[in-house]
Amino acid sequence: MDATRLLEIVDRLGHPRLLVVGDVVLDRYTWGDAERVSQEAPVLLLRTARREARLGGAGAVSQMVRGLEAHVALAGVVGNDNEATTVRRLLDKSNIDHECLLHDPSRPTTVKERFMGRAASAASHQVLRVDSEVRRPIDANLQQRLAMLLEDRLDRFDAVLISDYDKGVCTPELLAHVIAAARERGIPVVVDPIRASQGGVAYKRYRGATTMTPNRYEAELATGLPVGSIDDAAAAGQALCRMCRLDYAVITLDRDGMARIDTEGRCEHFPTQARHVYDITGAGDMVLSAIGLALAAGVDARDALWLANVAAGLEVARLGVAVVGRDELAEALAAACPAQSQKIVTLEQMTREARRLRAQGARLVFTNGCFDLLHVGHVRNLQEAAAQGDRLVVALNSDQSVRRLKGPGRPVIGQDDRAALLAALGCVDYVLVFDDDTPNELLRQIKPDVLVKGSGYAPHEVVGHEIVQQYGGRIHLTSHLDGISTTDILRSIRGTLDPQAKPRLHEPDGRVAPDRSAPTAATCDSNTGGEQPAPADSVASAEESASRIAPSTADDDAARRACPAPVNQPKRRTA
Repeated sequence: MDATRLLEIVDRLGHPRLLVVGDVVLDRYTWGDAERVSQEAPVLLLRTARREARLGGAGAVSQMVRGLEAHVALAGVVGNDNEATTVRRLLDKSNIDHECLLHDPSRPTTVKERFMGRAASAASHQVLRVDSEVRRPIDANLQQRLAMLLEDRLDRFDAVLISDYDKGVCTPELLAHVIAAARERGIPVVVDPIRASQGGVAYKRYRGATTMTPNRYEAELATGLPVGSIDDAAAAGQALCRMCRLDYAVITLDRDGMARIDTEGRCEHFPTQARHVYDITGAGDMVLSAIGLALAAGVDARDALWLANVAAGLEVARLGVAVVGRDELAEALAAACPAQSQKIVTLEQMTREARRLRAQGARLVFTNGCFDLLHVGHVRNLQEAAAQGDRLVVALNSDQSVRRLKGPGRPVIGQDDRAALLAALGCVDYVLVFDDDTPNELLRQIKPDVLVKGSGYAPHEVVGHEIVQQYGGRIHLTSHLDGISTTDILRSIRGTLDPQAKPRLHEPDGRVAPDRSAPTAATCDSNTGGEQPAPADSVASAEESASRIAPSTADDDAARRACPAPVNQPKRRTA
């Protein structure tokens, strides 16, 4: 798994639109202490502490998709009862469109009630589950109404997810209509199928879908083939592809991760990361949600499965059906990245990370610059900046931005290498490359607590100071270090390359002092330190070498224009 690349994919997912079709369930939880055995019967006595209602089934899938920051609409059927009202309230709370959620007065809303007991201060475990449901298929009129609603709205969506819990909504007629309409429009369809005791007969309702995501046991029931190994999964997956006319099948293999199999039987294994499994409830829904989101965003199938694998791992580490946010998915991928690459982030990643850090009470420090030819002055300023808070963000001007600011000869070092050098410093926590001439947009989105700049400025001269101060942040100016700058280093390199060049002195304020020993035109131009001009071939040779290593800068060009070349001496070439 290439975690760095997957992290970049997560940042580019955007906010696609998904339609979830299936059986809506209301999950009720009763939490309490299992203190003792009842005197009335040999059963545990649960003393209630709290109760909770959650979306389940296709409702849980919708909520998971929404947690991954996609737009989502839910289509299904509920009863005309209090539980249906609760379902709609939870959907509204999660900002999920339920325009296609129809009422059927002849059936109750499906409810799964779980009683969770805790004993001797241990973790809570499920003691009992009580289901209230009707499994008969919805009637023909309701199927037709739902099919017409979906066909009219299908063009709004980037993917369709089918969450079949065998509660009567996913009839063969309705699914055939939805899948065919989606296929006609080029919209991917992902199915989480039922656990069918009648085998492949029931799976014919999914014909034409892009893919389906049965677990190991469901694949065995559907195909009649054992799925004990990866090779077994390949055979079962190929059978599913042929039976249901899929583009490819995805079989989830619990501790073994998952496998993707195409119609030719080619199999790719996606191993899972070892972690503590707390509760497998909701893992299949999470796989369906993550694959659907990725395909809707245009991610290829292989990367979609890697993302789903990571998301499922986060899901099983929690109790019950829980929503995994895109921030958490990105954080898990970042933790799997090489240490240095974790520091180099995009603006979207940094904005998300800044929100997380603020929620933890951390103080964020921000500074920006070109950092071309990283030197001791840069390092000392960065160390001082880092001391102003808990995390230091360094915004690095891109190559294009540096050229606009410094001239065509800069930067000397490319942005990727400059970013890597900064990321290698222990005082730097995040490096963000940006193209703008100012960091204003970054400041608006990241909202650092402290904006740090060099001492050559007054606080009111620091670019972006008004943005930071408006929301209560402060400006910090670092201590001054004389005679150290990238321009000075470049001049020193040029002096070293010219054997007749005299070392440049520095004034107390860091400026290069003029050569007062011989203030002649020859000295000013050739920088040899003598009254006689250097030989033309010597000057040209040194200048060619210097320009190859460190192109001349804008201030160098200005100095040359102010000091004309002596008569009969060729002018120096500029980069």
